[in-house]
Amino acid sequence: MTTSRLALAAMAFLAVLTPPALAHRPRVRRVCNGTTHPCPGGGHYKTIARAVARARAGDWILVWPGVYHEKQTDADGVLITTANLHLRGLDRNLVIIDGSNGTAAAPCPSDPALQDFTARNGVEVFKTDGTYVENLTVCNYLANGGGGNEIWWNGGDGTGTIGMGSYWGAYLTATSMYYESPTSPMAMYGIFVSNARGPGYVSYSYASNMGDSDFYVGACPDCNAVLSHVHAQNSSLGYSGTNAGGHLSIEDSEWDLNKAGIVPNSLNNDDAPPPQSGLCPGGPGSCMFIQRNHVHDNNNPNVPAAGIAGEAPVGAGIEISGGQFDTIQDNLVENQGAWGIVTHDFPDTETPPPISHCEGGTDSGGVCTFMAMGNVITMNTLQNNGGFGNPTNGDLANESSSTPRNCFYANTDPSGLSSEPPMIETVDGQPCDQAGVGSATLAQQLLCASGIVAQCPVGANYPQPTQVQMMP
Repeated sequence: MTTSRLALAAMAFLAVLTPPALAHRPRVRRVCNGTTHPCPGGGHYKTIARAVARARAGDWILVWPGVYHEKQTDADGVLITTANLHLRGLDRNLVIIDGSNGTAAAPCPSDPALQDFTARNGVEVFKTDGTYVENLTVCNYLANGGGGNEIWWNGGDGTGTIGMGSYWGAYLTATSMYYESPTSPMAMYGIFVSNARGPGYVSYSYASNMGDSDFYVGACPDCNAVLSHVHAQNSSLGYSGTNAGGHLSIEDSEWDLNKAGIVPNSLNNDDAPPPQSGLCPGGPGSCMFIQRNHVHDNNNPNVPAAGIAGEAPVGAGIEISGGQFDTIQDNLVENQGAWGIVTHDFPDTETPPPISHCEGGTDSGGVCTFMAMGNVITMNTLQNNGGFGNPTNGDLANESSSTPRNCFYANTDPSGLSSEPPMIETVDGQPCDQAGVGSATLAQQLLCASGIVAQCPVGANYPQPTQVQMMP
């Protein structure tokens, strides 16, 4: 064989061994618009959207400090559909992706005249895997029929299917300073993950001023996700997780000044399939853990509020609403006006979409009732809860008479546990496979605290909304 033919054979052999993914050498793409800081020498993009559109799998997009009024599409400020992309700001507090109309002197304005009322999300990662979003702030992207999600990993919202794998979010801030009324455009979700199988991680992040929830992981029967070292404030819900379960941990985080704190929930809606269940896939036991959190002072009626999230009971620290087989352990829950930790059934009266069929619930007369059952509440420290002073208010509460019961044991309060039903660790304690006692009185108080009944029990007193205050 001649030398040239040997060379050709060697090249062909190497081509077979070279994975297609290695055909593109990852690049660093720099973004700077010079609005607040000088730009680096050399080439760079003036918008994040332009850099994202040019990027290929594996590329890094580094964003210099500045205020970026991104409007890549009618639906998204920045839309990412490229796998394995890294979007990273150089300074979390100085790289600001701002959904307002671009005429304000400062970012994230509150003045209605300075808003862009187009229904738009901030940064959306759509049906692609391995994307990192880190070290930046997103604000003032508003819902107006749709949109309003500041940072969103979207694996197929409303499809009832999983369309995304791994994702990573860290050192993020999601907020909004604009709110007018419950019927006006508002920011809905801070950091939002839906229809993803993971593995996924959201950590060291902050969210506030949301009409629905600061943090959301939902529509994933086995989420394979960790939410850790985050801080949630001044929203209807600190955390919401509709029909989310399997391997899922919410841990080592702070939840305060919301209407309600951590709220896993079952709904017969487009986050199908229900229910919210922490059962390990393919085996017994719980794989969902709410643990080592500091949950306190979620007593705020004056938060942005929208839809069913806005009807959460004020003053609940950790609320399991029709959820099943979750483990709530080693949390510090304090200064909750209504209940420190409460479990209850949930009757969903909304008209479901075609993809949801009340799986895991009981359908009767158009109402899909999800039983809260099999949840374990253990080794939590509770103190100074129940300050609203209504019947049933206190450290621990269980409304459901489900089998297996919601099981309470080894929880402590330095001043002595308060509970509904009384002596909850005796009547709703171990063994956990028995039926729950239930409490009709608690059911009435939950409805009253939610503000969805015209007539509360005599003497009931829960804080009512007066004027929404946005947290700077």
